[in-house]
Amino acid sequence: MQYTIRPVDSGELELVLLHRMEMFRDMGYDSEAELARIRGLSEPFFAAALNNGTYVAWVAEDEQSEPVAGTGVLLLPYQPGPNDTRAQRAFIINVYTHPEHRRQGLARRLMTTAVDWCREAGFGIVSLHASTEGRPLYESLGFQATNEMRLSLRRE
Repeated sequence: MQYTIRPVDSGELELVLLHRMEMFRDMGYDSEAELARIRGLSEPFFAAALNNGTYVAWVAEDEQSEPVAGTGVLLLPYQPGPNDTRAQRAFIINVYTHPEHRRQGLARRLMTTAVDWCREAGFGIVSLHASTEGRPLYESLGFQATNEMRLSLRRE
């Protein structure tokens, strides 16, 4: 099957949200109530980000022009430093491929598109959070684990 990669436009919020929720399902989040809550919180965030250019995304389409995979780059304000002097940080997020289209190289093609876009935009660093399933792909593309640490402030 032939696939094409194209940019997502600002009117495709529902597609972005669908891929985001399916990504979370694949990561083991199975509470429909919690997923609905996260979707509700995500909708205004991504609507604004798609419109103001702080979320840039791509979709892979099959031969019938059906969207079957996607990813995006979220641009966040960030302090300049020696490794990246921009006052923004690029984060690749929402990497998702429909199950029946996996193992076709779509995630790799989308990741390469996103990384190339970041490079061309002048970023010195691009980051992501890796799922267990995605880690081998990201490592094969040169991503490395960092010394970032996290403290959860939620009480379980």
